Amino acid sequence: MNTSSNPAPDQKSLAQWLSYLETLHPSVIDLGLNRIKLVAERLDIDVSRQTVITVAGTNGKGTTCRFLEQACLVQGKTTGVYSSPHLLDYRERVRINNVNPAARQFCDVFEIIESARDGITLTYFEFGTLAALLLMQQAAVDVIILEVGLGGRLDATNIIDADLAVITTIDLDHQDWLGDTREAIAREKAGIMRQGGRAVIGELSPPASLTDVVSELAVTARWAGQDFQTFTENETWQWQGFHSTISELPVPRIPAQNIATSLAALEMLGWLPDSATVQALVARVNLPGRLETIATQPWVVVDVGHNPQAMAALRKWLHQQQFHQLRLVVGMLKDKSIRATLTELAGLNAHWYLGTTQGPRGAAASVLQENLDNADQNQSNCYTDVEQAYLNALNDAQDDDIIVVFGSFLTVADVMRASSTTSQ
Repeated sequence: MNTSSNPAPDQKSLAQWLSYLETLHPSVIDLGLNRIKLVAERLDIDVSRQTVITVAGTNGKGTTCRFLEQACLVQGKTTGVYSSPHLLDYRERVRINNVNPAARQFCDVFEIIESARDGITLTYFEFGTLAALLLMQQAAVDVIILEVGLGGRLDATNIIDADLAVITTIDLDHQDWLGDTREAIAREKAGIMRQGGRAVIGELSPPASLTDVVSELAVTARWAGQDFQTFTENETWQWQGFHSTISELPVPRIPAQNIATSLAALEMLGWLPDSATVQALVARVNLPGRLETIATQPWVVVDVGHNPQAMAALRKWLHQQQFHQLRLVVGMLKDKSIRATLTELAGLNAHWYLGTTQGPRGAAASVLQENLDNADQNQSNCYTDVEQAYLNALNDAQDDDIIVVFGSFLTVADVMRASSTTSQ
């Protein structure tokens, strides 16, 4: 196997470790479980005493993990959550009882993994996955919640057999790795299921391939729209599960469908809280970067959405809001479905501020502009980076306007930093 020629840092900072991890493997993504499984065995990673929930899906993974985490915590269960990517701080990728581990804790487990791998190459994500598992094992939490990074079947998180597999949504994304049809992508995401296991499916229009896998593996599954669903009740809404119903739910701060899927998962595990607790959770649970308000007058909302399905949800949300002028700040990665994503927001009479995303995967602002409809092109301007796009939108906006920033985690992170600077 390949080895790295660069020496590992010794008692260095987290930033130095992360820079080192980027050099370990020739590819950013290398789907497959053989290498990471071997290192996990050397590390004696064993989470068999924990309840493991693995969450896959095109959209909604992060908020689903968040709701599950908070619902477990209020019931006195200790939790470990692994999610990616992070926005501003690498430590965001792991939460132990809702707290990010200290930088030194990451460095310590990185040193353990570096010694154990003994020449086996690991990607940045694989190394981080092993670190998260070690941290959660050391904390001896009751529940481990794993967010799949890419796909499911060959994702690093899939070295762990989940007690419950959750699939949120299925749409076109990462086609170069997962296939260019919903049928193919669904089969990859279904790879987190196990023979005779349990699963909750939050996708309202599941491809036939997903149904096939559930049947092939004899999985006990709960399906959105069939075994659980939501109903609007004037100013509130209702969740109806397999055995239970919870009414008078308030307007949520994260997508209601992800809450519905989370509640179905909790019900399947026998952990569904009482109605009052669920109502309180729905009212308060949120997650940074997901329809998050970071400023008012003008109203600034950031969202990490970066594919057509996410933009359809954003458009629906915008139609429910009141504002004078819509200003869209966008930065995307060039390996995304740019035209299909931007088309979901066509015809909104918005002013577009297009920023070039830095780095080898970043799309140029001019490419974004070329993928807008003609009418939107006429109301668009290009900028050298996302921060400049945002600052110009901020300068142009009136107090009753809304600025919506979207396109990638990198885009949102850049704007959150810029917003923090301008507000000081």
